[in-house]
Amino acid sequence: MTIVLAADPTVADFGKDPLWITIIKAVMLFVFLMLGVLFGVWFERKLISRMQNRYGPNRAGKFGLLQSVADGLKMGLKEDIFPRTVDKVLYLLAPVIMVVPAFLAFSIVPFAPMVNLFGVQTPLQLVDLPVAVLFMLAMGAVSVYGVVLAGWSSRSPYALLGGLRSAAQVVSYEIAMGLSFVAVFIFAGTLSTSEIVAAQAQTWFVVMLAPSFVVYVFCMFGEAARIPFDLPEGEGELVGGFQTEYSSSLKFALIMMGEYLHTFTASAIAVTLFLGGWRAPIPISWWEGANTGYWPVLWFFIKFVLTFCFVVWVRASLPRVRYDQLMSLGWKVLIPFNLAWILLVAAVRNVMIYEENRMISIALGVVVIIGALAIWLRFDTVNQRRKETRKEQVAAEFEELSNEPAAGGFPVPPLDLPHYHGVQHKEIPSGTN
Repeated sequence: MTIVLAADPTVADFGKDPLWITIIKAVMLFVFLMLGVLFGVWFERKLISRMQNRYGPNRAGKFGLLQSVADGLKMGLKEDIFPRTVDKVLYLLAPVIMVVPAFLAFSIVPFAPMVNLFGVQTPLQLVDLPVAVLFMLAMGAVSVYGVVLAGWSSRSPYALLGGLRSAAQVVSYEIAMGLSFVAVFIFAGTLSTSEIVAAQAQTWFVVMLAPSFVVYVFCMFGEAARIPFDLPEGEGELVGGFQTEYSSSLKFALIMMGEYLHTFTASAIAVTLFLGGWRAPIPISWWEGANTGYWPVLWFFIKFVLTFCFVVWVRASLPRVRYDQLMSLGWKVLIPFNLAWILLVAAVRNVMIYEENRMISIALGVVVIIGALAIWLRFDTVNQRRKETRKEQVAAEFEELSNEPAAGGFPVPPLDLPHYHGVQHKEIPSGTN
C-alpha cells in the first residue's frame, strides 16, 4: 500500500469499488470493532480503576490485557440456561437484533479520505448515502427492539420493565438527538457523513455549533444507556433490567457487545459531525500532508479514543439519575432548547447566504431569543411555585403523621413510661453520680 495525496470524497465516489475491495473494507471494519470491544472493556476497567486508586485487571496477561479474552472464553464455556417460561425464538433473537444494527450503523463512518488500497483509489469508508445520518438514527432505533424483545420474551416483570424503560428512553432522546443534528445539516448543506467532514475543512462544527454538541453529548448517553442514564439496567429497582433472565453465556456476551458497539458508534458520530472527522487538529493541520494518505486514520483514532475516555470518565464520576429526572430532561429541556436553537441557527445562516434578507433574519433571531427567554422564565417561575407547594404539602403531611402514630407516623414514647424496651426505669436520688 502506498500513500498518495487525498481528496475529499463525495457520495458520487461510492459504489464504484470492485467487490473484493468492498469485502476487504467490510472485514477491516468488523475486525476493528471486534478488537475495539475486547480492548474497550479492558481499557474502561483499567481507567476507572486508576480513577478510583486501584489496579484493575492485572492477572490475565501482561497488564491484564487478556482479561477480556478470558471473560469471553468463560462466557462461551458456561452452561446455557433457558428459563422454562421464556419465548425461546425471541429470547434467542433479541441479542442478535441488538448487535447487528450497531455494526451497520458504523458502516457510514469515514476513517480517511481517498486512499490507495491495494492499488485501487477508494474512500476509507464502507458506504455513504445522501441520508447517511438518518440511516444511523434508524439503526439506533431498530436496536431498541432487541432490548424490548429481550425483556418481553423473558416473561419476567423486572425484565419487562427494563425493556419498556429502554423504549421510552430511546424515543425521548432519539428526538432530541435528531434535532441536535439539524443545525449541522443547515451549515453543511448535506446529510452525507463524508461531505459533512468536508464542510469542516476550515472550522469544526463543535466551535460554531457548541450548543448542538452539548445536546448531542446528553443524548449520546441516553441513546447508549450509559451512566448516568443507564436506567434500563437499574440494579436497585430492576435486579438487572432487561437482561435479568440471561445467564452469563454467549447471549449475555452479545448483549454486552451490542452496548459497547452503540457506545463506539455514538463516539464516532460525535467525531464525524462535530470534531472534524478524520481532519487533523491545529497546529498539526498546518502541515501540508496532515490530511493526506493514511495519516487521517491516526487523527480519527485519537479523537475516537478521547471521546470514549470522556464516556468512561462520566461513568466513574456521576451517579445514576432518577427515571423522572431522565424523562424530564429529554422532553422539557433538550427538545424545547433544540427547537429554539434551530430557529436561531437558520436565521444566522440565512443572513450569511442572502444579504438582502438580513433585516428579516435579524428580526427573526431577536424574536426567537425573546420568546425563548420568556418561555424559560415562565417555566422557571412555575417550577419554583410547584416546588414550594410540594414542600408545604410534605411538611403538612409529616406534621399530621407525626401527631397521629396510628396513621403511620413516627411515635414518641411517653416520658413517664415505667417500662421501655424491657428495662425498668428507677428513680435516681438527687446528688448521686
